[in-house]
Amino acid sequence: MELIISDAFFYRVLLVMTLLAVAVFITLYFVDAGYGILISKRWGRTIRNRWAWMLMEAPVFIAMALFWVFSDRSLDPAPLVFFLLFQTHYLQRAFIFPWLIRGKSRMPLSIMFMAVIFNIANSYMQGVWIFYLSPAGMYGTDWLVSLPFIAGTVLFLAGMVVNIWSDHIIRHLRKEGDTRHYLPQKGFFRYVTSANYLGEIVEWLGFALLTWSLSGLVFFIWTFANLVPRANATYKRYLKEFPEEMAAKPRKRVFPILY
Repeated sequence: MELIISDAFFYRVLLVMTLLAVAVFITLYFVDAGYGILISKRWGRTIRNRWAWMLMEAPVFIAMALFWVFSDRSLDPAPLVFFLLFQTHYLQRAFIFPWLIRGKSRMPLSIMFMAVIFNIANSYMQGVWIFYLSPAGMYGTDWLVSLPFIAGTVLFLAGMVVNIWSDHIIRHLRKEGDTRHYLPQKGFFRYVTSANYLGEIVEWLGFALLTWSLSGLVFFIWTFANLVPRANATYKRYLKEFPEEMAAKPRKRVFPILY
């Protein structure tokens, strides 16, 4: 246990995860992540989407709870707020979002298992830093009125709202039983084709700021590396399926005005 929570092991994990994020970013510009609108049989056997989402997101919620329970800092105000913000996201993502999914869409088991591995590694990065390795006194009560915390919390909450709102818009594009694809055009979808990804990227940028940590930064890098290429693939898919609508109302991929 001492080895796992040691500085040396922790920073090795951060380095490996950063290098993997760079590799994922490059790879996903050549290979589509085969789930959602981009699902492909080449990724192997599949499972119902709602079960896949719950099974791959629940481990990070559970693991983070265990890091919190066994920490001597569990009731310190700032770490407790970090924990509650983090867990709020995964409570929604693991136990609410999956059961709102409509239709009978599926996800490859291979992708689900890769997500499980990443989520467990991420819970380690965040939980070990916040509750065990962060310098004593770094996250005192005064941290809750610091500029990084306030700015980061605003971004985190704004990103969460955009993410959940955008998922709601996508979910209500078609009626029960309809399997056709539609171009989302409400909310931030008026500016980008992947508003849900925009929300999640902003959310975890906010978390990196409010914790002012390398572990938070690595998570943001991973989120960016995973979602930006996927937003590009989604954009290209929409150009093929809805050429007239895309031409009539041009929009970016994931960042308004920029990309």
